[in-house]
Amino acid sequence: MRLENKVAIITGAGSGIGKETALLFAKEGAKVVVADMNETAGEETAAHIRENGEGFFVKLDVSNREQAKQVVKITLEKYGRIDILINNAGIVQDAFFIKNDRRTMG
Repeated sequence: MRLENKVAIITGAGSGIGKETALLFAKEGAKVVVADMNETAGEETAAHIRENGEGFFVKLDVSNREQAKQVVKITLEKYGRIDILINNAGIVQDAFFIKNDRRTMG
């Protein structure tokens, strides 16, 4: 396992790329902190991780500095270090590709 005993915080890990990254890191032996605004999705990802690895969910709005500091504090208290941080959280306000101006698409 390439990430055995590494500690990773992954934001936006409740779904999409963040979730798949969290699951892959756990499969490779990392202890994964699943950070997401969506409690249901985040808990689901963490539950999948715990089936064969170690990890937990923490609710996080990355735009809130105090919440971000709290996630770091909780992680350090539990594991004593942070080896990997993936800031994957993001917001898409218009997900419809077709609405893009075709003139800018070459």
